[in-house]
Amino acid sequence: MAVIRRTADARTRLRVYLNDHLAGATAGTRLARRCAGNNAGTPLAEQIDALADAIDADRRTLRQMLSTLQIPPAWPKQVAARAGEFAGRAKLNGQLVGYSSLGRLVELEGLCAGVDAKRNLWISLREIAPSEPALAAFDLDDLIARAERQRDELEQLRRKAAAEALGQ
Repeated sequence: MAVIRRTADARTRLRVYLNDHLAGATAGTRLARRCAGNNAGTPLAEQIDALADAIDADRRTLRQMLSTLQIPPAWPKQVAARAGEFAGRAKLNGQLVGYSSLGRLVELEGLCAGVDAKRNLWISLREIAPSEPALAAFDLDDLIARAERQRDELEQLRRKAAAEALGQ
Protein backbone atom coordinates (compact mmCIF):
# COMPACT_ATOMS: atom_id res chain seq x y z
CA MET A 1 0.00 0.00 0.00
CA ALA A 2 1.22 3.48 -0.84
CA VAL A 3 2.27 5.79 1.94
CA ILE A 4 0.91 9.33 1.90
CA ARG A 5 3.71 11.88 2.17
CA ARG A 6 3.72 15.64 2.51
CA THR A 7 5.33 15.85 -0.95
CA ALA A 8 5.32 13.23 -3.67
CA ASP A 9 8.15 12.37 -6.01
CA ALA A 10 7.66 12.31 -9.77
CA ARG A 11 7.14 8.54 -9.87
CA THR A 12 4.38 8.74 -7.26
CA ARG A 13 2.69 11.56 -9.15
CA LEU A 14 2.91 9.53 -12.37
CA ARG A 15 1.35 6.51 -10.62
CA VAL A 16 -1.53 8.60 -9.31
CA TYR A 17 -2.01 10.38 -12.63
CA LEU A 18 -2.10 7.18 -14.68
CA ASN A 19 -4.44 5.47 -12.24
CA ASP A 20 -6.77 8.46 -12.28
CA HIS A 21 -6.88 8.25 -16.07
CA LEU A 22 -7.39 4.49 -15.96
CA ALA A 23 -10.41 5.03 -13.69
CA GLY A 24 -11.71 7.66 -16.11
CA ALA A 25 -11.18 5.32 -19.06
CA THR A 26 -13.10 2.60 -17.24
CA ALA A 27 -16.01 4.96 -16.59
CA GLY A 28 -15.83 6.27 -20.16
CA THR A 29 -15.97 2.80 -21.67
CA ARG A 30 -19.02 1.99 -19.54
CA LEU A 31 -20.67 5.30 -20.45
CA ALA A 32 -20.11 4.67 -24.17
CA ARG A 33 -21.60 1.16 -23.89
CA ARG A 34 -24.59 2.55 -21.99
CA CYS A 35 -25.11 5.30 -24.58
CA ALA A 36 -24.99 2.75 -27.40
CA GLY A 37 -27.48 0.55 -25.56
CA ASN A 38 -29.81 3.46 -24.87
CA ASN A 39 -29.90 4.19 -28.59
CA ALA A 40 -30.15 0.57 -29.78
CA GLY A 41 -31.52 0.13 -33.27
CA THR A 42 -30.42 3.56 -34.47
CA PRO A 43 -27.47 4.65 -36.60
CA LEU A 44 -26.19 6.54 -33.53
CA ALA A 45 -25.92 3.25 -31.63
CA GLU A 46 -23.66 1.81 -34.33
CA GLN A 47 -21.40 4.88 -34.23
CA ILE A 48 -21.24 4.95 -30.44
CA ASP A 49 -20.64 1.21 -30.28
CA ALA A 50 -17.63 1.60 -32.59
CA LEU A 51 -16.40 4.50 -30.46
CA ALA A 52 -16.89 2.38 -27.33
CA ASP A 53 -14.64 -0.28 -28.86
CA ALA A 54 -11.98 2.36 -29.59
CA ILE A 55 -12.26 3.86 -26.10
CA ASP A 56 -11.92 0.40 -24.58
CA ALA A 57 -8.87 -0.32 -26.77
CA ASP A 58 -7.28 2.88 -25.44
CA ARG A 59 -8.15 1.79 -21.88
CA ARG A 60 -6.38 -1.53 -22.53
CA THR A 61 -3.39 0.37 -23.93
CA LEU A 62 -3.28 2.42 -20.75
CA ARG A 63 -3.38 -0.77 -18.64
CA GLN A 64 -0.53 -2.17 -20.73
CA MET A 65 1.35 1.09 -20.20
CA LEU A 66 0.96 0.78 -16.43
CA SER A 67 2.30 -2.76 -16.63
CA THR A 68 5.24 -1.70 -18.80
CA LEU A 69 6.03 1.10 -16.35
CA GLN A 70 5.66 -1.38 -13.46
CA ILE A 71 2.88 0.67 -11.90
CA PRO A 72 0.17 -1.36 -10.22
CA PRO A 73 -3.46 -0.54 -10.99
CA ALA A 74 -5.28 1.12 -8.11
CA TRP A 75 -8.27 -1.19 -7.83
CA PRO A 76 -10.21 1.04 -5.41
CA LYS A 77 -10.18 3.75 -8.10
CA GLN A 78 -11.53 1.24 -10.63
CA VAL A 79 -14.35 0.28 -8.28
CA ALA A 80 -15.11 3.95 -7.60
CA ALA A 81 -15.16 4.70 -11.34
CA ARG A 82 -17.67 1.92 -11.96
CA ALA A 83 -19.81 3.04 -9.05
CA GLY A 84 -19.67 6.65 -10.23
CA GLU A 85 -20.73 5.71 -13.75
CA PHE A 86 -23.56 3.62 -12.33
CA ALA A 87 -24.68 6.49 -10.08
CA GLY A 88 -24.70 8.80 -13.10
CA ARG A 89 -27.56 6.77 -14.49
CA ALA A 90 -29.84 8.28 -11.84
CA LYS A 91 -29.45 11.80 -13.27
CA LEU A 92 -32.80 13.40 -14.04
CA ASN A 93 -33.35 13.91 -17.76
CA GLY A 94 -36.36 16.22 -17.92
CA GLN A 95 -39.02 13.53 -18.06
CA LEU A 96 -40.53 11.22 -15.51
CA VAL A 97 -39.59 7.89 -17.06
CA GLY A 98 -37.48 6.60 -19.91
CA TYR A 99 -34.57 7.82 -21.93
CA SER A 100 -34.71 11.33 -23.33
CA SER A 101 -32.91 13.39 -25.91
CA LEU A 102 -31.45 15.39 -23.00
CA GLY A 103 -29.98 12.19 -21.56
CA ARG A 104 -28.37 11.49 -24.93
CA LEU A 105 -26.86 14.98 -25.02
CA VAL A 106 -25.45 14.65 -21.50
CA GLU A 107 -23.97 11.23 -22.30
CA LEU A 108 -22.30 12.58 -25.44
CA GLU A 109 -20.95 15.58 -23.55
CA GLY A 110 -19.50 13.22 -20.95
CA LEU A 111 -17.83 11.20 -23.69
CA CYS A 112 -16.43 14.39 -25.24
CA ALA A 113 -14.95 15.40 -21.89
CA GLY A 114 -13.45 11.96 -21.38
CA VAL A 115 -11.84 11.87 -24.82
CA ASP A 116 -10.44 15.38 -24.27
CA ALA A 117 -8.92 14.19 -20.98
CA LYS A 118 -7.46 11.13 -22.70
CA ARG A 119 -5.91 13.28 -25.42
CA ASN A 120 -4.36 15.45 -22.71
CA LEU A 121 -3.00 12.31 -21.03
CA TRP A 122 -1.24 11.17 -24.20
CA ILE A 123 0.16 14.68 -24.77
CA SER A 124 1.46 14.83 -21.19
CA LEU A 125 3.11 11.45 -21.56
CA ARG A 126 4.73 12.55 -24.81
CA GLU A 127 6.28 15.43 -22.84
CA ILE A 128 7.94 13.06 -20.37
CA ALA A 129 8.77 10.30 -22.87
CA PRO A 130 12.40 11.43 -23.28
CA SER A 131 12.98 10.80 -19.57
CA GLU A 132 10.83 7.65 -19.35
CA PRO A 133 12.31 5.10 -21.81
CA ALA A 134 9.52 2.56 -21.25
CA LEU A 135 7.11 4.91 -23.03
CA ALA A 136 9.01 4.32 -26.28
CA ALA A 137 6.99 1.10 -26.60
CA PHE A 138 3.89 3.21 -27.30
CA ASP A 139 3.12 5.39 -30.30
CA LEU A 140 1.95 8.44 -28.41
CA ASP A 141 1.53 10.50 -31.58
CA ASP A 142 -0.86 7.86 -32.94
CA LEU A 143 -2.76 7.77 -29.65
CA ILE A 144 -3.12 11.56 -29.76
CA ALA A 145 -4.35 11.43 -33.35
CA ARG A 146 -6.85 8.67 -32.46
CA ALA A 147 -8.21 10.77 -29.60
CA GLU A 148 -8.57 13.75 -31.91
CA ARG A 149 -10.51 11.65 -34.45
CA GLN A 150 -12.74 10.30 -31.68
CA ARG A 151 -13.37 13.81 -30.38
CA ASP A 152 -14.20 15.12 -33.86
CA GLU A 153 -16.73 12.32 -34.37
CA LEU A 154 -18.24 12.82 -30.93
CA GLU A 155 -18.51 16.57 -31.48
CA GLN A 156 -20.60 16.04 -34.61
CA LEU A 157 -22.88 13.65 -32.69
CA ARG A 158 -23.06 16.04 -29.73
CA ARG A 159 -24.11 18.98 -31.91
CA LYS A 160 -26.87 16.96 -33.50
CA ALA A 161 -28.03 15.77 -30.07
CA ALA A 162 -27.99 19.37 -28.79
CA ALA A 163 -30.20 20.51 -31.66
CA GLU A 164 -32.63 17.65 -30.99
CA ALA A 165 -32.70 18.10 -27.21
CA LEU A 166 -32.69 21.86 -26.96
CA GLY A 167 -34.11 23.05 -30.26
CA GLN A 168 -37.62 24.43 -30.59
